[in-house]
Order: sequence, then structure tokens, then C-alpha cells
Amino acid sequence: MTKLHVALVLATEAVALGLLSFVLPWSLVLLLVPILPLTLTAALLLRYVVGSTTYRARRLSPEAIVKHRAREPRATDTPEELSRRIVERADEIHRTLLESPSEVQVEMCALGYRACVNDMITLTHLVNEEYPDVGPIKRLKLRAARRRATDSLSGAREAMPPGALRATRQEKQ
Repeated sequence: MTKLHVALVLATEAVALGLLSFVLPWSLVLLLVPILPLTLTAALLLRYVVGSTTYRARRLSPEAIVKHRAREPRATDTPEELSRRIVERADEIHRTLLESPSEVQVEMCALGYRACVNDMITLTHLVNEEYPDVGPIKRLKLRAARRRATDSLSGAREAMPPGALRATRQEKQ
């Protein structure tokens, strides 16, 4: 709920209370006055609960993650930015797999690894497109970005348990 919605609700309630003061006796109107702070408190509490990480994590599903990552790369993506994102995700996958992950975590890491591999393919295409038209320093930066992403991906791949990248249960059905 946005601030505008809360303000509109509070203003509507205040106007309604003002109009009720002409119709109802003052004692009943005074009983209805606590509705305004209760509405504000309820809106703030709802915002806190819905905006919490725990609530959002419970609503997260593997399908939502795959759908979110299935979009085309942004036009503003540079190879360096894409490489940095691949490295971040691959390192997080590696850290998660080094702990004792559950089966669900392993499947999520496999999905994340596949998304990283798809981004790596995009990164390779971006680097190949830019490579002939840039100077020697930019070429070194492009090679370094691709190398960082490749090294990070190989570290995540080594941490994968055997058979984790085979077809998941959902794909087998």
C-alpha cells in the first residue's frame, strides 16, 4: 500500500467522521475517532509484514526464479556488469553448496547454475561483439571479465554434488 493510498483512506475516514458529527450525537462520534489511528497502525503493520524478507521468501518458488531470469538481457548491460553478476551468483552457489545443503537447496543451486551458464553464453556473445572494435586496454578488461566469470562458474560446478545437474524431478515428470 503506498503512502497515497493510506493518505486517501485517512482523509476519507476523517471526512466521514465529520459528516457523521452532523447526524449522530457527539458521544457516538467520539467513539468512532480511534478508527483513524487504528487504520494508520494497521497500514504500517501490513507494510512491515509484507515488506519483510521472511514473507517474500515464503512466496518465492523455483518457477518464479526461472521466469524472472528468462527475460532478455538489458540493453544497458556491459560485459563487466554481466560478469560481476555471474561471479556474485556463482560464489553464492559455491558457498551454499559447501555447507550441508538440503535437496531443495541443491536443486535451487542447480537452477541458479543453469541461469549463470546462460548468462555466460550471453557474456561471451557480448565480448565477441565488442572485441574487434576496442583498443588493447579494453580487450584486456574484457578478457579479465570473462576469465573471472569462467573461474567463478567452474568453482560452483566443482562444488555441485554428482548428478545435481541432471534432469530435476520436475523435468523428469
